[in-house]
Amino acid sequence: MNFQSATMRLHHTDTVPYLTYCSLEEISFIRHAFSTRLGGVSEGEFTSMNLAFNRGDNPDHVTENYRRLCASAGFDFDSLTASAQDHHTFVRAVTRADRGVGIYKPRDMQSVDALMTNETGVTLVTYYADCTPLFFVDTENRAIALAHAGWRGTVGRIGEKVVRQMGERYGTKPENIIAAVGPAISRCCYEVDQPCAAHFLALGDLDTDAFVFPKEGGKFMLDLLEANRQILAAAGVLPEHITLSDLCTNCHSDLLWSHRATKGHRGTMSAFMCLK
Repeated sequence: MNFQSATMRLHHTDTVPYLTYCSLEEISFIRHAFSTRLGGVSEGEFTSMNLAFNRGDNPDHVTENYRRLCASAGFDFDSLTASAQDHHTFVRAVTRADRGVGIYKPRDMQSVDALMTNETGVTLVTYYADCTPLFFVDTENRAIALAHAGWRGTVGRIGEKVVRQMGERYGTKPENIIAAVGPAISRCCYEVDQPCAAHFLALGDLDTDAFVFPKEGGKFMLDLLEANRQILAAAGVLPEHITLSDLCTNCHSDLLWSHRATKGHRGTMSAFMCLK
C-alpha cells in the first residue's frame, strides 16, 4: 500500500489503521478519526473493517470492529452515537442521553444524515463508502458536527444546514468553524449522467464550472468535494478554514471502502468525533 497525502495522516498501519486530518489534529479539545477497510474481523466481501450493521455482516463482527477501532483511535465504545442515513439533510442534535443509539441500542429515528453536539462523553458516528464526510468544529463555543453528503445531500446543501443549526442551537458563528471535507470519490472517478449533473448545474449561486465537467456520451464528471467546499464557504465558513482530503476512495480502494470499486460488494467506513 502506497499511502501519500498532504492533508491526512494514517495511524497504526500494522494493527487497526485509521486516518486523521492534520488540520483537525491541531484542535486540542477534540478527538476525530476516519476508519479504513483494514484491521477488523469481518469476513467475505466485508473483509475486514466493516462498521455497518445493515449490510448483512455478522453483527458480532461489526461490534468487535467498533471495539477494535475505538481502542486504536482512543474512543470510548460506550459513548458512540450513530446516524441513520438515507441521503437526506436532517440534522440531529445529540447528548449523552443518546449514547449507544445505532450501535448497541436500536436506532430511534429513520432519517439522520448529520449529528451535532456540544457535550463531552458522546462520540458522533457517521457512515461512508464513496459519499463525502463533512467535519465541523466550532473553536469558540466547543461544538462539533459530522455530516454525510452524498450527491443528494450535497445538492440539498446539508453543509449549509449544519452551519445554520449549529448557530441556532450552540451560538456558532460560521467564521469560528474549522471544517474538513472527505475522503470521498473524487473528480477523477465520479462519473454521472445528465439528470444527476442537472441538479448540480442548478446551484446557480455557485461556480458550477469548478465541479461539473461535461464529457463525451452525455456523461459528466463531478467534484463533490469542491461542491461542498463552495457550499460551506457560501454559508460563511472562511475558505482558509476548509480542508479538502486528497484521498479518492475509488483510487485508494485497497485502503478505503468504495461502492463503485467493489460494485456494491463492500463494507462501510465511519467518521468519528468527540469533545474531550
